[in-house]
Amino acid sequence: MEFLSFLYVVLALYFLFLIWRLFDQRRDQECYILDYQCYKPTDDRMLGTEFCGKIIRRTENLGLNEYKFLLKAIVSSGIGEQTYAPRNIFEGHEASPTLDDGVSEMDEFFNDSIEKLLARSAISPSEIDVLVVNISMLAAVPSLSSRIINRYKMRDDIKVYNLTGMGCSASLISLDIIKNIFKSQRNKFALLVTSESLSPNWYSGNDRSMILANCLFRSGGCVILLTNKRSLTHRAMLRLKCLVRTHHGAREEAYSCCIQKEDEQGRVGFHLGKTLPKAATRAFVDNLRVISPKILPTRELLRFLVVSLIKKLRIRGSAPKLASGGTTKSPLNFKTGVDHFCLHTGGKAVIDGIGMSLDLSEHDLEPARMTLHRFGNTSASSLWYVLGYMEAKKRLKKGDRVFMISFGAGFKCNSCLWEVMRDLGDANVWGDCIADYPPETLANPFMEKYGWINDVEDPNNIELPDFLK
Repeated sequence: MEFLSFLYVVLALYFLFLIWRLFDQRRDQECYILDYQCYKPTDDRMLGTEFCGKIIRRTENLGLNEYKFLLKAIVSSGIGEQTYAPRNIFEGHEASPTLDDGVSEMDEFFNDSIEKLLARSAISPSEIDVLVVNISMLAAVPSLSSRIINRYKMRDDIKVYNLTGMGCSASLISLDIIKNIFKSQRNKFALLVTSESLSPNWYSGNDRSMILANCLFRSGGCVILLTNKRSLTHRAMLRLKCLVRTHHGAREEAYSCCIQKEDEQGRVGFHLGKTLPKAATRAFVDNLRVISPKILPTRELLRFLVVSLIKKLRIRGSAPKLASGGTTKSPLNFKTGVDHFCLHTGGKAVIDGIGMSLDLSEHDLEPARMTLHRFGNTSASSLWYVLGYMEAKKRLKKGDRVFMISFGAGFKCNSCLWEVMRDLGDANVWGDCIADYPPETLANPFMEKYGWINDVEDPNNIELPDFLK
């Protein structure tokens, strides 16, 4: 009996040891953000209203109808006057870009943001174990990640991933790569570099579905320092709770709605199709279906189940009703599991659509709207400018949960949930202007300056203002 008792005790202790080891391993598999640095280009790259008019004026292939279309698009875009563009636009040769234009644009971002982040974090480049770079529309040889390694003399055994073609959702794809590496390797530092190269991608034709991209996209970028080191938990800003990726590339409608291609004259541009809203909605719904059980409390899921059953019973007992048009609201209350919503700034319509679907208030949408107004759509890095706004406004408190949602070509919808590890309040790139936001109005002055174009009927008889001559 004593031997059996001893055996039971040993087995119990061994079972407890296995539980402890599993828990201990999971602690080393966490993904923490130690710091991040958004990129703010120099003021000489700022796009004012008058200069935008000059760019459109000098684009030879545009006519009166295209002028009117662009005016309508930019007035309703939600973008303000303080966004940034690449240097080749200010130098006047955006229609004939060189390879050096794209590479130097990225170098300017790397040299500014990576240096600031590493200096502030007191982390040496030689300490970086993983480097993930995502620049969708520039593939240089050697790769852009190699340029970073060469510039900062990183280690020979650094693990490197260089992503292209992933679109505006590339940040969370890069994050997913780092998260998976952290699951199998302990005590690592990772550097995530996300941006977009606009210099080589200006569209000089007159296809409306392609000139729209010229209006919406702006220069920007972000560098994020991540770790799974348990000893640095006290320094961490955010902890990744979960991440879900949805890819509808197998659906032809979704695949072709957002694609780089040539127009009828052979000019390369980025096509935004009419099926884009529908493709985005489907990907968004499918993504929410997977991530909802991971981020919402049990009581909300039970409430949803009960309400759904009641609705089904009512539908069976009455005649079916035709669905009304417009965006459908989610039956789930995401505010029960989320404190802050970090939305992709793809445009005013994108922000409005997500807000309506999730039944968000103007307070919830404010960070995305202000980011779109101040920095425009900076592609994959836009989420981090939105996060920066929340931090600059001192909204992020310890224990809060931040829900990130992004969309990208393919068509993809990716989302993740972060937990705030400590009260945050650094202004990052918002330092010089956060006091001015939100402004009294988000209306831009384009209609005031260029509204006269709507009254022109004869394209051969256009009298230009002095600043456009």
